[in-house]
Amino acid sequence: MPSQRGFMKLVAIIIFMASTVASLHCLAAEENSQPTSSTDLVFIDNGQIKVGVKKSSGCGIAWFSADMDGRNLVNHWDRGRLIQQSYYGREDGSMWNKQPWRWNPVQGGDWKGHPATTLEFKRESDSLYAKTRGKHWASGEELTNVVFEEAIKLEGMVAHVHFKFTYTGEVSHPIRDQEIPAVFVEPDLDTLVLYDGEKPWTGGELNRSKPGWPNESRKMTEHWAAYVDATGKGFGVLVPVATNLTCYRFGDGKAEHGSCSYFAPLTRFAITPGKVFEYDVYLTTGTVEEIRDRFQKIAKK
Repeated sequence: MPSQRGFMKLVAIIIFMASTVASLHCLAAEENSQPTSSTDLVFIDNGQIKVGVKKSSGCGIAWFSADMDGRNLVNHWDRGRLIQQSYYGREDGSMWNKQPWRWNPVQGGDWKGHPATTLEFKRESDSLYAKTRGKHWASGEELTNVVFEEAIKLEGMVAHVHFKFTYTGEVSHPIRDQEIPAVFVEPDLDTLVLYDGEKPWTGGELNRSKPGWPNESRKMTEHWAAYVDATGKGFGVLVPVATNLTCYRFGDGKAEHGSCSYFAPLTRFAITPGKVFEYDVYLTTGTVEEIRDRFQKIAKK
C-alpha cells in the first residue's frame, strides 16, 4: 500500500503485473500519513500480548506488542500500512498518484487518507470483531459490494485472526495474486526469517535475508515468516493456506521518513459474483525460536 512514489512508474507497473502490487503501497506515506489520537486505537490485552485496531482505518490492526515491554511492532503510518485485507481485480481506469491502477478494495482507506467505513464493531476483554466496507485504494470509491470482516481472539502469546471477504458485485475479475494479508512492521525489524526447504517442521535451517526494493519473492513451506531486529527478536505471522510471499523494505529506517518493512503471504484466485473468501492468521512476537515453536504447535493441530 502506497506512500511517496514519484520515481517508481515503470518498475511499479511491472512488479504489479508480476504479482505484487503491494510494494507501491509503501510510498505515499510521507504526504498522506494520518495522526493517531488517543481514542483512535482500540485495544484488547490478555496480560501477555496487546493488540490494537485503528478505527479510522477500517479497524485494521495497528498495534501488536508484548505487554512486558509495550513496544508496538506494527507500522500504521498511513491507510495503506497496518495488517489488513487487500484484494486485486481488473484494470478499471483508476489512477493512483498519476499511475494507472486497478480495482483494489482495501480495509484501511484510500491513498489520499480517506478512511474506510466501519459497519459494525464489538469488543470484549480478549476478543474483537469488526465489519467494514471496502474502499478503492486508487479512486477512493466506497465499494458497497465489498465487505470485510475481522475477528481477533487472544490465545496466550498468539493472536488468532479470522478474516472474511464478501463480494456481491456483478463484475467478474481475473485471477490475481492476493495479499493474505498485507503486513507492515517497523523498519528496524529488517531481517526476514522463514523456512523454505522441503521438510517442514523437522527443525531444518531457516532462511535469513534482508529484502531490498522493489518486491522480492520467497517460499515459506512452513507457512510462516517473521521480521526480526538486531537482537533476534521480532514479529511473526502464520497463514496456513499460504506457501509463498512477496516482500520488500522501503527506506533506511533512520534518515528516510516513512520507512517500513513489508511482506504479504499470497494466494491466487479470481473475484467473481458471490465470491466469499475466509482464512486464518496467527500473530506472535518473541525470538525466532519462540515464534517457530508456537507456530509448529498450531500447525500440528
